[in-house]
Amino acid sequence: MGDGETDEPESLGAISLAGREKLDNLIWVVNCNLQRLDGPVRGNGKIIQELESVFRGAGWRVIKVIWGGKWDSLLANDKTGVLKHRMEEVVDGEYQLYEARTAEFTRKEFFGEYPELEEMADALSDEDISRLNRGGHDPMKVYAAFSEAMKTKGQPTVILVKTVKGYGLSAQTQAVNKSHQIKKLDQEALMYFRDRFDLPFTDEQLETLPFYRPEEGSAEMKYLKGRREALGGHLPNRRSGHIPLNIPELSMFDRVLKGSNGKEQSTTMVFVRLLSAMLKNKDIQDRVVPIVPDEARTFGLEGMFRQLGIYSAVGQKYTPEDSEALMGYKEAIDGHMLEEGINEAGAMSTWIALATSYSVNALPMIPMYIYYSMFGFQRVGDLAWAAGDCQAQGFLLGATAGRTTLNGEGLQHQDGHSQILFNVVPNCVTYDPCFGYELAVVMHDGLRRMYGEGERVYYYLTLMNENYEQPEMPEGAEEGIKRGMYLLEDNGSTQVQLLGSGVILREVQKAAQILKDEFNITSNVWSVTSFNELTRDGMVCDDYNRLHPMDEERVPWVTEQLAPHEGIVVAATDYMRNYSEQIRAWLPDNRPYTTLGTDGYGRSDTRENLRSFFNVDAAHIVVATLKRLADEGEVEMRLVKDAISSLGIDVDQPPAWQQQPYYDHSPDAPAPGNVNPNPVPEFVAEDDDEISNEGRAEDQADATLLNNGDVKE
Repeated sequence: MGDGETDEPESLGAISLAGREKLDNLIWVVNCNLQRLDGPVRGNGKIIQELESVFRGAGWRVIKVIWGGKWDSLLANDKTGVLKHRMEEVVDGEYQLYEARTAEFTRKEFFGEYPELEEMADALSDEDISRLNRGGHDPMKVYAAFSEAMKTKGQPTVILVKTVKGYGLSAQTQAVNKSHQIKKLDQEALMYFRDRFDLPFTDEQLETLPFYRPEEGSAEMKYLKGRREALGGHLPNRRSGHIPLNIPELSMFDRVLKGSNGKEQSTTMVFVRLLSAMLKNKDIQDRVVPIVPDEARTFGLEGMFRQLGIYSAVGQKYTPEDSEALMGYKEAIDGHMLEEGINEAGAMSTWIALATSYSVNALPMIPMYIYYSMFGFQRVGDLAWAAGDCQAQGFLLGATAGRTTLNGEGLQHQDGHSQILFNVVPNCVTYDPCFGYELAVVMHDGLRRMYGEGERVYYYLTLMNENYEQPEMPEGAEEGIKRGMYLLEDNGSTQVQLLGSGVILREVQKAAQILKDEFNITSNVWSVTSFNELTRDGMVCDDYNRLHPMDEERVPWVTEQLAPHEGIVVAATDYMRNYSEQIRAWLPDNRPYTTLGTDGYGRSDTRENLRSFFNVDAAHIVVATLKRLADEGEVEMRLVKDAISSLGIDVDQPPAWQQQPYYDHSPDAPAPGNVNPNPVPEFVAEDDDEISNEGRAEDQADATLLNNGDVKE
């Protein structure tokens, strides 16, 4: 990398890991040309010395290639050390200046500071001074450094190589601040370059910008071809063939498909049960790799510590504090899970390494990286895009997703946009399931598509921390779950079609019940597992129909599903309105469509208050439905006003995105509702679940807290 690029936090942020793990197969080369795009990297200092201290402190071996061989005789004759002293006191900005100016300037400004150096320079011609080279432009010095680096044992190595930006291009380009923006060399510069590197071209030939190619039998060509052969050929190569895995039937997840039998569970805990099933299956158990960024306990995965072990190259040299507990901390050389610490970028990089193992190592792996959804794409979006570019395969699981699902932690964790952000990656498949059986179907379909059939996609799934009963999968729902939507409650309505996804689907169900009980309006309830997949399907159909005008038209799934069911359409999600707005173009017959979403900043409050604040709770869904019906002339507008009153909706509250994310502390302001009535979720012990819940019955007695922080026996 370049020395300027080391200012990126990602560049040096994790180098201590390499030192800690003693990665002696790792060699970095930092090109220290002392310049970045606009000017010096450390004009007032010395970037090589700075980087040396950073890498040495992280446990690396540091090799510096600073001065070329033309300096060797001068340094050998430096009996008093004045030359070395002068080299060390000159800052990088000055070194850049010397390279951009004439030999006469360097003679005066560098050598003229001390009498001993003036005497040394008197023996040098201007051409000799111009030839005093940087180490990075001396092949002998570079070779020696690389050769030495290959011998290093027990620690990684970094080679800091001092060079000149725009080296040899021309006096107008070399070492000037604007060199990166110079896109074309004029004739004079080309002649300088030719002469500088002894190229066999006439002035006339330079006008055609000829390529220089050594003679076929020359030593240069033999060397180049030999290196190419040693590297395996002339172009980079990736294994593109598919290595199929034997994917079990969906029945592998039967425990989830049959529902929770009255117990309340979040979809995060459902995921733990699905993961448990995969880790017990002999066909794929060795390929499944759970990855967590220091939050296994947050997501209920601490059972994996003892069951699977956390991978460590040195095992566990200590006795953990909780060694006698059922779910005590355990590191092991053969550990099966990866715990990357508070390091989302590192965990994502680990995930990409595993997700591309099918190509790099001819060994398909199934990485499952679970993290707070808010700390995903907006922190590692460039890596998410790169994962798609290199055709990664695996599962990313955004836990505690949705703007209103994680109450009590304010803006820090309220994600109302990750579904939209991940949709920008063309080969990322995204879902927002509400029920456990939906999650099971989607994950099984992902295993089939990626590892059974070799489709080059990866999955982003959102998970919730809200506990509710998980129902049994309705008959015939599987295809709709995978395609993006299915009819969950068919009440025979020809008046209202209600769409919901994720946790807000349950608010939609409540709204349907209120409409029936209080307003005698029947509605159908649809579960939308992915507005993104519905949108992509609609675009595919549009493109096909446009390019095949004489063929039978393809019908998007959302159009096909809604066409037999007349009535207005109202959609509500825990994400920004753009998420559900995407499908408007494919509603049949230009169907009236209202969307509700969570645009704006959140608050630290209860789920109930948050959903009211964002207008996505059952009450607002009811009012949105009645208003759209009134607009269509099917009910009186007075009914909408009465509903607003009876449901207690504040009509004067400005839109959430117009409200500042802080409370009014004036004396007359109401106290903010920031008390979570259930600060610690109840853990449910299940004897047959080896991974997630063993031992929690005993833990529960010690962990149940009251609002005041008292401990309940």
